[in-house]
Amino acid sequence: MYAVIEAGGKQHKVELGQVLEVDLMQEESGADHAFENVMLYVDGDDVQIGQPYIENAKVIAEIVEEVKSEKVSILRFRRRKHSMRKIGHRQRYTQIKIKEINVGK
Repeated sequence: MYAVIEAGGKQHKVELGQVLEVDLMQEESGADHAFENVMLYVDGDDVQIGQPYIENAKVIAEIVEEVKSEKVSILRFRRRKHSMRKIGHRQRYTQIKIKEINVGK
């Protein structure tokens, strides 16, 4: 059984018990969050496709923690000008764990 949800403008394929990283959400760790934008639900031969979303469907996830990705270094260099600038960036994500997938009939 799996579902495809929309979180942060991106689509994620999720299964029960899966831990994944989505764009940063402003909720504390340990709280539950319900994703109501479910686009696809598959359970064996039972397949439901939304137009664009399935009505009365939600995926409930527990917010585990806020994590950072690896550092990305950006180097801006202007040749023959003796000008160089080094910038770093670490994107922040929210790590969630899928608790249940509910699809109402």
